[in-house]
Amino acid sequence: MALMNEKITLKNAIAKGDSMTKLSMILMGAGMFGHKQKAKGILVFLLEAAFIFYMISTGFHQLAELPGLGESEQGKVWNEAKGIFEYTQGDNSLLILLFGVVTIFIIAAVILLWVLQMKHSYKLQLACEKGERIPTFIEDLKSLFDGNMHITLMALPCIGILVFNIVPLVYMICMAFTTYSKEGSHLTLFDWNGLVQFARVLNMNGSLGRQFWGVLRWTIVWAIFATFLNYILGMILALIINRKETKAKGFWRFCFILSIAVPQFVSLLIMRTMLQPQGAVNVMLQNAGLISSPLPFWTNATWARVTIIVINLWVGIPYTLLQITGILQNIPAELYEAAKMDGAGPATIFFKITLPYMLFVTMPYLISSFVGNINNFNVIYLLSGGGPTNVGDTAGQTDLLVTWLYKLTVDQQYYNIGAVIGILTFVVLTIVTLITYRNSSSYKNEEAFM
Repeated sequence: MALMNEKITLKNAIAKGDSMTKLSMILMGAGMFGHKQKAKGILVFLLEAAFIFYMISTGFHQLAELPGLGESEQGKVWNEAKGIFEYTQGDNSLLILLFGVVTIFIIAAVILLWVLQMKHSYKLQLACEKGERIPTFIEDLKSLFDGNMHITLMALPCIGILVFNIVPLVYMICMAFTTYSKEGSHLTLFDWNGLVQFARVLNMNGSLGRQFWGVLRWTIVWAIFATFLNYILGMILALIINRKETKAKGFWRFCFILSIAVPQFVSLLIMRTMLQPQGAVNVMLQNAGLISSPLPFWTNATWARVTIIVINLWVGIPYTLLQITGILQNIPAELYEAAKMDGAGPATIFFKITLPYMLFVTMPYLISSFVGNINNFNVIYLLSGGGPTNVGDTAGQTDLLVTWLYKLTVDQQYYNIGAVIGILTFVVLTIVTLITYRNSSSYKNEEAFM
């Protein structure tokens, strides 16, 4: 009975394991090899051997360079015989940081493998002590397409997330704590500088800090207006079209949905061109005698911000219209009939039945729309390019955090500051998303409309 109730934990494997299981602490796979799973044990041992070879050949060197990020600059030496300058290659801090981060992840993966093989060795030990049959290597492989199919299906996506998401994310976060920037010519050789860049960005008295807080305020204002105006106006349109009295419902939906079929960047670029000082809108208004000079759609900050919000309505309302139309058609008709029998009017029915039901169903959509608008690169960049921009500033008057991040990195090569902005954007999105969703009825009361 003691064996049957034994927990398969690392602590028990180390404390209660037999000689082969304990040998696995040094020679990974020894416990599998000694407990009738020789092929699996050999494979795990080969992985350990490959890890040791990697660490000896390059891994320890990469870790040793990580604290300093390199010291040797590119050299320039005059060659008398050839009559030319010869350049000696210096250290590349960017590669040192990358290889160091990758090495840390490899070490973490091997530690995880060590823990798993220890627990598996102890599991095999208990099975042998109970006289159970140990599956062969071929049977284990077949189980990956049967009982353990979930491992097969999830292995590649998990590896992809690790390689293409987590490792680059950690790499980017590390840049925020360095001098990697064109400031001081630290694009090839840079060093760690702790929280200096965070202090610069968050300091409201500094030039960079004032830009950050200004961009953050506009980003929040933009996201609120872009999300809720689209939602409210899309809901009103859906309610009007969905009424029994409305004729040709399909035609009206088609008119609004048609804008979805046109690529967004085409619509935005056309709008940008039409609203230029010499664009179609200003020319027509001037020819009609309604204005004497071009309206400053893109040259005045307030005009540019309002213009962007209005144009975004044309782009975003059709999506909300589709969402709300589907929800309206699925609200139980019995609710409306019961309300009418109780004497409820249209306004009461809307605020007591329709609106709560729509908010309950669409709250996750609203949250994702809000997050999407904070990161809405296309609308801002294609319409105003973030401008107008004050002389000397790195951020424009209509820049969002995401467009400012693009300018800081791609255009201006302030990579460390860009990394800080990326981290702070992630923090803002995480806080807003978690607080909003956890306080919504969709999260608190999942059975409300079931």
